This record gives sequence, C-alpha cells and structure tokens, in this order.
Amino acid sequence: MSTETYMREAIALARANIQAGGRPFGAVLVRDGQVIARAVNQMHESVDPTAHAEIQAIRQASQQLGSLRLDGCEIYASGHPCPMCLAAMHLTGIKAAYFAYSNDDGAAYGLTTAPIYAEMTHPPQEQSLPLRPLRPADEQGLYDEWSQRQA
Repeated sequence: MSTETYMREAIALARANIQAGGRPFGAVLVRDGQVIARAVNQMHESVDPTAHAEIQAIRQASQQLGSLRLDGCEIYASGHPCPMCLAAMHLTGIKAAYFAYSNDDGAAYGLTTAPIYAEMTHPPQEQSLPLRPLRPADEQGLYDEWSQRQA
C-alpha cells in the first residue's frame, strides 16, 4: 500500500467518526507496510479528553505488539497532531507522522491546537498552567526504589 492509501484510510475513519457523532479525526498506524492499528477520536464516547485518534492508535498498537516502543512505525492522521499526541509519538519511538489537514484548515471551526503550541514555547514558569517543583522535606529515594526493583 502507498502512503496516500494510508492517509485516505485515516480520512475515511474521520468521516465515519463524524457520522457517529464524533470529531473529524482518524489515525492509521503502520509498520513495515502492515497496518497495526486504526483509530478515531473517541472523546465523545469515553468522556476522556485524551482519547485522540493518534493516542488511541498508539494504545492499540502497543497492546497488539506487546511493547511500549513502536520503533519503525509511522502514523497517518487526518488532522495536525496536538502536542500531547506528538509527545506520545516521541515517547514511543514512532519514526514519522503525516497529517492531511493543518491547524490553519481547522482554525475557522475551532479545530486548531496552534494556541497550545504557542503556550508551550514559553518556559514552564511563564506558562498559564504553573509547573513548579514541590518535594516534601523528608521525601527521598523514590527512583532508587524503582531502580532496585528493576534489577
């Protein structure tokens, strides 16, 4: 199959999701020419704000492959992946991501993640969501405990 074929499938999934009452997002995850996972945005069904198509495809692929790593995989998404989805792609080792519709395409419909990208370019202490270290004075050894259990 060609890369365009995978993208057409992601778009078809997104269109079917619209008909099912969902948002216009679908994703197809591929490794070595084989489709490993197909998914749609399921926020409307699960009432889970993280149930984006790309995240759902990553979850399915990890389960199917029995691995947290998805090295060598590519993902085809109907819309521009948000920062959360991109972070998940980096964490799992996905080698490439493609999208059909940009943030500019979706902006008029409220389907853009551009403001989130802009916010995330600020240092943590300057973001609207404060991120500050807070470790209790007597707390220590958490990572040492974990490391010892791994041995």
